[in-house]
Amino acid sequence: MDVSRRRFLQAAVLAAAAAGATSACGGGSGSSAGKDSKNLTLWYWSGGLSDKVVADAKKHFSDATLKTSVVGGDFKTKLLTGLRAAQSAPDITGIKGEDIASFLPNANRFIDLNTVGADKLAPQYLSWKLKQATTQDGKLIGFPIDIGPCATYYREDLFAKAGLPTDPAKVSAQLSTWDDYFKAGVELHKALPKTFLINNISSVFTMMIGQGTRRFIDEDNKFIGDQDHIRTAWTTAVKPYTLGIDAKINDNTWNAAISGGTLGTEIGAAWHALDITNAAPGTKGMWRVASLPGGPSNLGGSFLALPATCRNPELAFKIITWILNPENQARGFTDAALFPTAPAAYKLPALTGGDVFFGGQKTIDVFGPAAEKIPAAYEAPADAAVSAPYFSELTSIEAKGKDPDQAWKDAVSQAKQIAQRQGVK
Repeated sequence: MDVSRRRFLQAAVLAAAAAGATSACGGGSGSSAGKDSKNLTLWYWSGGLSDKVVADAKKHFSDATLKTSVVGGDFKTKLLTGLRAAQSAPDITGIKGEDIASFLPNANRFIDLNTVGADKLAPQYLSWKLKQATTQDGKLIGFPIDIGPCATYYREDLFAKAGLPTDPAKVSAQLSTWDDYFKAGVELHKALPKTFLINNISSVFTMMIGQGTRRFIDEDNKFIGDQDHIRTAWTTAVKPYTLGIDAKINDNTWNAAISGGTLGTEIGAAWHALDITNAAPGTKGMWRVASLPGGPSNLGGSFLALPATCRNPELAFKIITWILNPENQARGFTDAALFPTAPAAYKLPALTGGDVFFGGQKTIDVFGPAAEKIPAAYEAPADAAVSAPYFSELTSIEAKGKDPDQAWKDAVSQAKQIAQRQGVK
Protein backbone atom coordinates (compact mmCIF):
# COMPACT_ATOMS: atom_id res chain seq x y z
CA MET A 1 0.00 0.00 0.00
CA ASP A 2 1.56 3.25 -1.13
CA VAL A 3 1.59 6.86 -0.03
CA SER A 4 -1.39 7.64 -2.25
CA ARG A 5 -3.65 5.40 -0.20
CA ARG A 6 -2.46 6.89 3.07
CA ARG A 7 -3.24 10.34 1.82
CA PHE A 8 -6.12 9.44 -0.47
CA LEU A 9 -8.59 11.84 1.13
CA GLN A 10 -6.42 14.90 0.71
CA ALA A 11 -5.60 13.87 -2.84
CA ALA A 12 -9.26 13.22 -3.55
CA VAL A 13 -10.48 16.58 -2.36
CA LEU A 14 -7.78 18.40 -4.30
CA ALA A 15 -8.54 16.41 -7.44
CA ALA A 16 -12.26 17.03 -7.03
CA ALA A 17 -11.71 20.74 -7.53
CA ALA A 18 -10.11 20.13 -10.93
CA ALA A 19 -11.50 18.71 -14.13
CA GLY A 20 -10.63 15.08 -14.84
CA ALA A 21 -9.81 13.47 -18.14
CA THR A 22 -12.09 10.76 -19.49
CA SER A 23 -11.08 7.42 -20.89
CA ALA A 24 -13.07 4.39 -21.90
CA CYS A 25 -12.87 0.99 -20.31
CA GLY A 26 -14.24 -2.01 -22.11
CA GLY A 27 -15.65 -5.29 -20.90
CA GLY A 28 -19.11 -3.97 -20.13
CA SER A 29 -22.55 -5.51 -20.12
CA GLY A 30 -23.66 -5.13 -23.71
CA SER A 31 -27.03 -3.69 -24.63
CA SER A 32 -28.33 -6.73 -26.49
CA ALA A 33 -28.46 -9.06 -23.49
CA GLY A 34 -31.71 -9.78 -21.63
CA LYS A 35 -32.46 -8.86 -18.03
CA ASP A 36 -32.18 -12.49 -16.92
CA SER A 37 -28.66 -13.01 -18.22
CA LYS A 38 -26.30 -15.15 -16.19
CA ASN A 39 -23.25 -13.55 -17.79
CA LEU A 40 -22.29 -10.69 -15.50
CA THR A 41 -19.34 -8.31 -15.24
CA LEU A 42 -17.76 -6.81 -12.13
CA TRP A 43 -15.42 -3.82 -11.99
CA TYR A 44 -13.26 -2.93 -8.99
CA TRP A 45 -9.82 -1.44 -8.36
CA SER A 46 -6.71 -3.11 -7.00
CA GLY A 47 -7.22 -3.66 -3.27
CA GLY A 48 -10.90 -2.71 -3.49
CA LEU A 49 -12.01 -6.28 -2.79
CA SER A 50 -10.32 -9.46 -1.69
CA ASP A 51 -9.16 -11.12 -4.90
CA LYS A 52 -9.48 -14.49 -3.16
CA VAL A 53 -13.11 -13.86 -2.22
CA VAL A 54 -13.89 -12.68 -5.77
CA ALA A 55 -12.29 -15.84 -7.18
CA ASP A 56 -14.39 -17.95 -4.83
CA ALA A 57 -17.53 -16.06 -5.85
CA LYS A 58 -17.00 -17.30 -9.40
CA LYS A 59 -16.93 -20.86 -8.06
CA HIS A 60 -19.83 -20.35 -5.65
CA PHE A 61 -22.11 -19.06 -8.41
CA SER A 62 -21.18 -21.86 -10.77
CA ASP A 63 -24.40 -21.54 -12.76
CA ALA A 64 -23.38 -18.02 -13.78
CA THR A 65 -20.38 -16.53 -15.53
CA LEU A 66 -18.80 -13.65 -13.61
CA LYS A 67 -16.19 -11.75 -15.58
CA THR A 68 -14.09 -9.46 -13.37
CA SER A 69 -11.94 -6.49 -14.30
CA VAL A 70 -9.45 -4.85 -11.94
CA VAL A 71 -9.52 -1.36 -13.38
CA GLY A 72 -6.42 0.80 -13.07
CA GLY A 73 -6.06 4.56 -13.27
CA ASP A 74 -8.90 6.97 -12.51
CA PHE A 75 -11.67 4.53 -11.60
CA LYS A 76 -14.41 7.14 -11.24
CA THR A 77 -13.72 8.66 -14.66
CA LYS A 78 -13.73 5.26 -16.34
CA LEU A 79 -16.94 4.30 -14.57
CA LEU A 80 -18.63 7.54 -15.67
CA THR A 81 -17.56 6.83 -19.24
CA GLY A 82 -19.07 3.35 -19.00
CA LEU A 83 -22.32 4.67 -17.55
CA ARG A 84 -22.69 7.19 -20.36
CA ALA A 85 -22.21 4.46 -22.96
CA ALA A 86 -24.57 1.85 -21.56
CA GLN A 87 -23.16 -0.95 -23.68
CA SER A 88 -19.82 -0.69 -21.85
CA ALA A 89 -21.14 -0.37 -18.29
CA PRO A 90 -20.44 -3.23 -15.85
CA ASP A 91 -23.27 -5.15 -14.20
CA ILE A 92 -21.66 -4.71 -10.77
CA THR A 93 -19.25 -1.92 -9.91
CA GLY A 94 -17.27 -0.59 -7.02
CA ILE A 95 -17.69 3.06 -5.99
CA LYS A 96 -15.03 4.63 -3.83
CA GLY A 97 -16.17 6.18 -0.58
CA GLU A 98 -14.90 9.63 -1.51
CA ASP A 99 -16.98 9.48 -4.71
CA ILE A 100 -20.32 8.16 -3.46
CA ALA A 101 -21.80 11.58 -2.64
CA SER A 102 -21.17 12.80 -6.19
CA PHE A 103 -23.24 9.91 -7.59
CA LEU A 104 -26.29 10.48 -5.39
CA PRO A 105 -27.83 13.27 -7.53
CA ASN A 106 -27.80 10.81 -10.44
CA ALA A 107 -29.22 7.87 -8.52
CA ASN A 108 -31.28 6.93 -11.58
CA ARG A 109 -28.06 5.62 -13.11
CA PHE A 110 -28.17 2.84 -10.51
CA ILE A 111 -30.65 0.31 -9.21
CA ASP A 112 -32.17 1.07 -5.83
CA LEU A 113 -30.79 -1.86 -3.86
CA ASN A 114 -33.80 -1.79 -1.55
CA THR A 115 -35.83 -3.15 -4.48
CA VAL A 116 -33.69 -6.29 -4.60
CA GLY A 117 -33.57 -7.04 -0.88
CA ALA A 118 -31.09 -4.64 0.74
CA ASP A 119 -33.75 -3.29 3.09
CA LYS A 120 -34.08 -6.73 4.69
CA LEU A 121 -30.30 -7.05 5.19
CA ALA A 122 -29.73 -3.49 6.39
CA PRO A 123 -29.90 -4.31 10.15
CA GLN A 124 -26.81 -6.53 9.72
CA TYR A 125 -24.68 -3.62 8.52
CA LEU A 126 -23.61 -0.28 9.99
CA SER A 127 -26.46 2.20 9.56
CA TRP A 128 -24.23 5.28 9.27
CA LYS A 129 -22.36 3.70 6.36
CA LEU A 130 -25.56 2.75 4.56
CA LYS A 131 -26.72 6.34 5.00
CA GLN A 132 -23.73 7.57 2.99
CA ALA A 133 -25.08 5.74 -0.05
CA THR A 134 -28.72 6.70 0.47
CA THR A 135 -30.46 9.53 -1.38
CA GLN A 136 -32.61 12.02 0.49
CA ASP A 137 -35.72 10.24 -0.80
CA GLY A 138 -34.51 6.87 0.49
CA LYS A 139 -32.91 5.13 -2.50
CA LEU A 140 -29.85 3.01 -1.66
CA ILE A 141 -27.32 2.97 -4.52
CA GLY A 142 -24.35 1.29 -2.81
CA PHE A 143 -23.81 -1.69 -0.50
CA PRO A 144 -20.86 -1.12 1.88
CA ILE A 145 -17.62 -3.00 1.25
CA ASP A 146 -15.51 -1.57 4.05
CA ILE A 147 -14.94 1.35 6.40
CA GLY A 148 -12.01 3.12 8.02
CA PRO A 149 -12.60 3.52 11.77
CA CYS A 150 -9.77 5.65 13.11
CA ALA A 151 -7.44 5.36 16.08
CA THR A 152 -4.12 6.53 17.47
CA TYR A 153 -1.14 4.36 16.54
CA TYR A 154 1.73 5.00 18.94
CA ARG A 155 5.26 3.77 19.65
CA GLU A 156 5.13 2.12 23.05
CA ASP A 157 8.92 2.25 23.45
CA LEU A 158 9.09 5.99 22.75
CA PHE A 159 6.18 6.69 25.08
CA ALA A 160 8.01 4.76 27.82
CA LYS A 161 11.19 6.82 27.32
CA ALA A 162 9.15 10.00 27.61
CA GLY A 163 7.43 8.85 30.80
CA LEU A 164 4.03 8.64 29.14
CA PRO A 165 1.50 5.83 29.69
CA THR A 166 2.13 2.79 27.51
CA ASP A 167 -0.85 0.49 28.08
CA PRO A 168 -3.48 0.98 25.33
CA ALA A 169 -6.33 1.36 27.81
CA LYS A 170 -4.42 3.96 29.81
CA VAL A 171 -3.36 5.84 26.68
CA SER A 172 -6.98 5.87 25.51
CA ALA A 173 -8.12 7.24 28.87
CA GLN A 174 -5.36 9.80 29.47
CA LEU A 175 -5.16 11.08 25.88
CA SER A 176 -8.92 11.17 25.34
CA THR A 177 -9.14 14.80 24.22
CA TRP A 178 -7.17 16.64 21.54
CA ASP A 179 -5.62 18.94 24.15
CA ASP A 180 -4.55 15.93 26.23
CA TYR A 181 -3.05 14.37 23.11
CA PHE A 182 -1.12 17.55 22.25
CA LYS A 183 0.08 17.87 25.85
CA ALA A 184 1.50 14.36 25.61
CA GLY A 185 3.10 15.36 22.32
CA VAL A 186 4.88 18.26 23.99
CA GLU A 187 6.24 15.90 26.68
CA LEU A 188 7.29 13.40 24.02
CA HIS A 189 9.14 16.01 21.97
CA LYS A 190 10.78 17.49 25.06
CA ALA A 191 12.12 14.08 26.11
CA LEU A 192 12.99 13.02 22.54
CA PRO A 193 13.70 16.18 20.50
CA LYS A 194 13.92 14.27 17.21
CA THR A 195 10.45 12.75 17.68
CA PHE A 196 7.24 14.58 16.74
CA LEU A 197 3.62 13.82 17.55
CA ILE A 198 1.98 14.01 14.11
CA ASN A 199 3.02 13.91 10.47
CA ASN A 200 0.99 16.98 9.41
CA ILE A 201 -1.86 19.15 10.63
CA SER A 202 -4.20 18.20 7.79
CA SER A 203 -4.52 14.78 9.42
CA VAL A 204 -5.96 16.37 12.60
CA PHE A 205 -8.38 18.48 10.54
CA THR A 206 -9.55 15.40 8.64
CA MET A 207 -10.15 13.43 11.84
CA MET A 208 -12.08 16.25 13.50
CA ILE A 209 -14.37 16.77 10.51
CA GLY A 210 -15.12 13.04 10.64
CA GLN A 211 -16.01 13.29 14.33
CA GLY A 212 -18.89 15.66 13.67
CA THR A 213 -22.39 15.39 12.24
CA ARG A 214 -21.96 18.34 9.85
CA ARG A 215 -19.41 18.98 7.14
CA PHE A 216 -19.06 21.88 4.65
CA ILE A 217 -22.54 21.91 3.09
CA ASP A 218 -25.84 21.20 4.82
CA GLU A 219 -28.82 19.20 3.60
CA ASP A 220 -30.43 22.37 2.22
CA ASN A 221 -27.40 22.77 -0.06
CA LYS A 222 -26.15 25.74 1.95
CA PHE A 223 -22.45 26.47 2.49
CA ILE A 224 -21.53 26.09 6.19
CA GLY A 225 -17.76 25.91 5.86
CA ASP A 226 -17.40 29.20 7.73
CA GLN A 227 -19.31 28.06 10.79
CA ASP A 228 -18.04 27.17 14.27
CA HIS A 229 -17.68 23.42 13.75
CA ILE A 230 -15.24 23.94 10.86
CA ARG A 231 -13.48 26.84 12.57
CA THR A 232 -12.97 24.73 15.71
CA ALA A 233 -11.52 21.88 13.64
CA TRP A 234 -9.18 24.36 11.95
CA THR A 235 -8.04 25.98 15.21
CA THR A 236 -7.43 22.59 16.81
CA ALA A 237 -5.51 21.33 13.76
CA VAL A 238 -3.16 24.32 13.87
CA LYS A 239 -2.21 23.75 17.53
CA PRO A 240 0.44 21.06 16.91
CA TYR A 241 2.13 23.46 14.47
CA THR A 242 2.26 26.29 17.00
CA LEU A 243 3.39 23.88 19.74
CA GLY A 244 6.30 22.63 17.61
CA ILE A 245 5.16 19.00 17.64
CA ASP A 246 4.25 18.80 13.95
CA ALA A 247 6.71 16.97 11.68
CA LYS A 248 5.28 18.90 8.66
CA ILE A 249 5.44 15.90 6.36
CA ASN A 250 3.59 16.59 3.13
CA ASP A 251 5.88 14.74 0.74
CA ASN A 252 7.36 11.29 0.25
CA THR A 253 9.51 11.28 3.39
CA TRP A 254 6.85 9.57 5.49
CA ASN A 255 8.33 6.06 5.17
CA ALA A 256 11.67 7.18 6.58
CA ALA A 257 9.96 9.14 9.34
CA ILE A 258 7.79 6.24 10.43
CA SER A 259 10.66 3.74 10.47
CA GLY A 260 13.26 6.06 11.98
CA GLY A 261 11.34 7.26 15.03
CA THR A 262 10.61 10.76 13.75
CA LEU A 263 6.92 10.04 14.33
CA GLY A 264 5.87 8.89 17.78
CA THR A 265 2.24 8.52 16.79
CA GLU A 266 0.03 8.31 13.74
CA ILE A 267 -3.69 9.04 13.62
CA GLY A 268 -5.38 7.03 10.92
CA ALA A 269 -7.87 4.42 9.82
CA ALA A 270 -7.73 0.69 10.50
CA TRP A 271 -6.26 0.10 7.05
CA HIS A 272 -3.38 2.42 7.96
CA ALA A 273 -1.94 -0.42 10.04
CA LEU A 274 -0.80 -2.08 6.83
CA ASP A 275 0.94 1.12 5.72
CA ILE A 276 2.90 1.25 8.97
CA THR A 277 3.72 -2.45 8.79
CA ASN A 278 5.00 -2.16 5.24
CA ALA A 279 6.93 1.06 5.82
CA ALA A 280 8.58 0.09 9.09
CA PRO A 281 9.02 -3.70 9.40
CA GLY A 282 11.93 -3.12 11.75
CA THR A 283 9.59 -1.64 14.35
CA LYS A 284 7.57 -4.83 14.70
CA GLY A 285 6.27 -5.20 18.25
CA MET A 286 6.91 -1.57 19.15
CA TRP A 287 3.55 -0.13 18.07
CA ARG A 288 0.22 -0.13 19.90
CA VAL A 289 -3.26 1.19 19.15
CA ALA A 290 -5.40 3.48 21.32
CA SER A 291 -8.68 5.31 20.82
CA LEU A 292 -8.68 8.47 18.74
CA PRO A 293 -8.73 11.70 20.79
CA GLY A 294 -12.09 13.41 20.68
CA GLY A 295 -14.15 10.38 19.73
CA PRO A 296 -14.70 8.03 16.75
CA SER A 297 -14.05 9.15 13.18
CA ASN A 298 -14.02 7.39 9.83
CA LEU A 299 -11.68 7.69 6.86
CA GLY A 300 -12.49 5.78 3.70
CA GLY A 301 -14.59 2.80 2.86
CA SER A 302 -16.25 1.91 -0.41
CA PHE A 303 -19.35 0.35 -1.96
CA LEU A 304 -20.63 -2.09 -4.56
CA ALA A 305 -23.42 -0.86 -6.81
CA LEU A 306 -25.60 -2.06 -9.69
CA PRO A 307 -25.78 0.26 -12.72
CA ALA A 308 -29.31 0.66 -14.11
CA THR A 309 -28.24 -1.39 -17.13
CA CYS A 310 -27.41 -4.45 -14.99
CA ARG A 311 -28.63 -7.51 -16.89
CA ASN A 312 -29.74 -9.52 -13.87
CA PRO A 313 -30.18 -7.36 -10.73
CA GLU A 314 -31.42 -10.19 -8.50
CA LEU A 315 -28.47 -12.45 -9.30
CA ALA A 316 -26.04 -9.54 -9.16
CA PHE A 317 -27.25 -8.56 -5.70
CA LYS A 318 -26.91 -12.16 -4.51
CA ILE A 319 -23.28 -12.02 -5.65
CA ILE A 320 -22.74 -8.70 -3.85
CA THR A 321 -24.20 -9.94 -0.58
CA TRP A 322 -22.23 -13.18 -0.75
CA ILE A 323 -18.97 -11.30 -1.27
CA LEU A 324 -19.87 -8.97 1.60
CA ASN A 325 -21.32 -11.41 4.12
CA PRO A 326 -19.61 -11.34 7.56
CA GLU A 327 -17.43 -14.38 6.92
CA ASN A 328 -16.13 -13.06 3.60
CA GLN A 329 -15.68 -9.57 5.02
CA ALA A 330 -13.45 -11.11 7.67
CA ARG A 331 -11.43 -12.71 4.87
CA GLY A 332 -11.29 -9.33 3.14
CA PHE A 333 -9.77 -7.88 6.30
CA THR A 334 -7.09 -10.57 6.30
CA ASP A 335 -6.39 -10.37 2.57
CA ALA A 336 -6.68 -6.66 1.83
CA ALA A 337 -7.04 -4.78 5.16
CA LEU A 338 -10.71 -4.05 4.36
CA PHE A 339 -12.37 -3.36 7.71
CA PRO A 340 -15.83 -5.01 7.78
CA THR A 341 -19.13 -3.13 7.66
CA ALA A 342 -21.01 -6.04 9.25
CA PRO A 343 -20.42 -6.00 13.05
CA ALA A 344 -20.91 -9.77 13.21
CA ALA A 345 -17.49 -10.06 11.56
CA TYR A 346 -15.85 -8.36 14.55
CA LYS A 347 -16.32 -11.53 16.58
CA LEU A 348 -14.66 -13.83 14.03
CA PRO A 349 -11.09 -15.15 14.51
CA ALA A 350 -9.66 -13.06 11.66
CA LEU A 351 -10.33 -9.95 13.72
CA THR A 352 -10.18 -11.18 17.32
CA GLY A 353 -6.66 -12.57 17.17
CA GLY A 354 -3.68 -10.63 18.51
CA ASP A 355 -1.57 -8.70 16.01
CA VAL A 356 2.12 -9.54 16.31
CA PHE A 357 3.21 -6.24 14.77
CA PHE A 358 1.30 -4.45 17.52
CA GLY A 359 2.82 -6.49 20.31
CA GLY A 360 0.07 -9.10 20.26
CA GLN A 361 -2.63 -6.51 20.97
CA LYS A 362 -6.19 -7.37 19.92
CA THR A 363 -6.73 -4.17 17.98
CA ILE A 364 -10.38 -5.01 17.30
CA ASP A 365 -10.99 -3.96 20.93
CA VAL A 366 -10.28 -0.41 19.77
CA PHE A 367 -11.55 -0.43 16.19
CA GLY A 368 -14.76 -2.42 16.78
CA PRO A 369 -16.39 -0.07 19.30
CA ALA A 370 -15.23 2.94 17.26
CA ALA A 371 -16.82 1.55 14.09
CA GLU A 372 -20.22 1.22 15.73
CA LYS A 373 -20.18 4.74 17.21
CA ILE A 374 -19.09 6.80 14.20
CA PRO A 375 -21.52 9.71 13.78
CA ALA A 376 -23.68 9.86 10.67
CA ALA A 377 -23.01 13.03 8.69
CA TYR A 378 -24.55 14.37 5.52
CA GLU A 379 -22.00 14.64 2.72
CA ALA A 380 -23.10 16.81 -0.19
CA PRO A 381 -22.07 16.03 -3.79
CA ALA A 382 -19.89 19.15 -3.82
CA ASP A 383 -18.36 18.53 -0.37
CA ALA A 384 -15.01 17.24 -1.62
CA ALA A 385 -14.49 20.14 -4.01
CA VAL A 386 -15.52 22.74 -1.44
CA SER A 387 -13.24 21.30 1.26
CA ALA A 388 -10.13 21.30 -0.94
CA PRO A 389 -8.95 24.87 -0.12
CA TYR A 390 -8.81 24.11 3.60
CA PHE A 391 -6.26 21.36 3.04
CA SER A 392 -4.26 23.51 0.62
CA GLU A 393 -4.11 26.36 3.12
CA LEU A 394 -3.13 24.08 6.02
CA THR A 395 -0.24 22.86 3.88
CA SER A 396 0.71 26.48 3.18
CA ILE A 397 0.99 27.11 6.91
CA GLU A 398 3.49 24.25 7.25
CA ALA A 399 5.39 24.72 4.00
CA LYS A 400 5.48 28.52 3.77
CA GLY A 401 4.90 29.69 7.33
CA LYS A 402 1.66 31.39 6.31
CA ASP A 403 -0.24 33.12 9.09
CA PRO A 404 -2.99 30.70 10.27
CA ASP A 405 -5.65 33.42 10.51
CA GLN A 406 -4.94 34.63 6.99
CA ALA A 407 -4.88 31.04 5.76
CA TRP A 408 -8.33 30.51 7.31
CA LYS A 409 -9.73 33.60 5.61
CA ASP A 410 -8.28 32.53 2.27
CA ALA A 411 -9.60 28.97 2.66
CA VAL A 412 -13.14 30.20 3.38
CA SER A 413 -13.02 32.70 0.52
CA GLN A 414 -11.84 30.08 -1.98
CA ALA A 415 -14.34 27.52 -0.67
CA LYS A 416 -17.21 29.96 -1.11
CA GLN A 417 -16.18 30.60 -4.71
CA ILE A 418 -16.04 26.88 -5.45
CA ALA A 419 -19.38 26.37 -3.69
CA GLN A 420 -20.98 29.07 -5.84
CA ARG A 421 -19.67 27.47 -9.03
CA GLN A 422 -21.04 24.13 -7.84
CA GLY A 423 -24.52 25.59 -7.32
CA VAL A 424 -24.32 25.68 -3.52
CA LYS A 425 -26.19 28.49 -1.77
